[in-house]
Amino acid sequence: MKVIASQSHISYLQCHACKKAYSPTEIASISTCCGRPLIARYEFNDYFPKNALVSRPATMWRYAEMLPLLDIKNRVSLGEGFTPILKLQKLATKYSYRNLSMKDESYNPTGSFKARGLSMAISKAKEFGVQSCIIPTAGNAGGAMAAYCASAGIEATVVMPTHTPKIFKDECELFGAKLILVNGLISDCGKKVAEMKKSGSYFDVSTIKEPYRIEGKKTMGYEIAEQLNWQLPDVIIYPAGGGTGLIGIWKAFQEMIELGWIDAKKLPRMIVVQAENCCPVVDTWNKKQPNCLQYVGKPSIANGLAVPNPFAENMMIEVLRDSGGIAISVSDQEMIMGVKEIAKAEGLLISPEGAATWIALQKLHEVGIISESEEILLLNTGSGYKYLENIV
Repeated sequence: MKVIASQSHISYLQCHACKKAYSPTEIASISTCCGRPLIARYEFNDYFPKNALVSRPATMWRYAEMLPLLDIKNRVSLGEGFTPILKLQKLATKYSYRNLSMKDESYNPTGSFKARGLSMAISKAKEFGVQSCIIPTAGNAGGAMAAYCASAGIEATVVMPTHTPKIFKDECELFGAKLILVNGLISDCGKKVAEMKKSGSYFDVSTIKEPYRIEGKKTMGYEIAEQLNWQLPDVIIYPAGGGTGLIGIWKAFQEMIELGWIDAKKLPRMIVVQAENCCPVVDTWNKKQPNCLQYVGKPSIANGLAVPNPFAENMMIEVLRDSGGIAISVSDQEMIMGVKEIAKAEGLLISPEGAATWIALQKLHEVGIISESEEILLLNTGSGYKYLENIV
């Protein structure tokens, strides 16, 4: 690929395991050395002051210097990012929380945070001249990839569990994607994708198996800092399936420390929430198993949390350890209760995944792990409207 003058400060891609460097100008998936994720690394010597953001459009692309796209003409954007942080004042008052907020990712195109990662991944696919992309998905990622591929003029193939709510299937087909249904969970869809890649030429945008989706997702971390006037909350509660967003947010914090934008001494504890039906990271964190490789999960009303064998589990565990966080699970019934309580109290119809963070907060507060005096930020990853057939 021809190297051009670029707004991006990307320097190289790095194997997460052995730290071997790879060129950022060649299309990449997992490392050839260790078979582990490749992580984008940036040059911090170039001057990039945070006041440069003041006049920029309110999308995730306002942080272009810290994103890996080399040529702006390849940007595939539907207006993703800069979602609001909303005060949950009624719930805070009812339960005596001093400062309770939610970053609401349902404002993104296609109704979920998946728009960020897929905007970035499909932009890179376009930059590398990719003709066809494929993804295993629990729901929202498939719709997002289909939308961005449609915008980019790239063929999209989505492999999805049969039990996924109909709206997610319809969404993919409306965007022109080829939809393949598989009996099982997203792990089974991943096996189908691996099988199809043997006989077809696809760019696989599976979670963490390419280095670009995480770069889109990390912009949540940049936005959290900017929207809170560069003072991070004490606790961030995040619903994690594959873990891209969790890892990305923490990566953004590390980059902003290097940029001099935030204080390294004031980083939040990162709390991972999973579904009781599928909680591999919780079990690994609690030492019930050495890792998630043999974990067997069940479907959950929170489709995005039904990821039994997350490829980047070790990276998720690292974030928990480095931040002083913890992993916790909640039941499907508790999530439904959470959706209804937040809807009635705050007028927000959020996803079961987002509701899981509210239930987790209540549980952790009860046992003294989170104090009502702390500044608490919940992450809602998608719109509750997509889940109505499973909630009402």
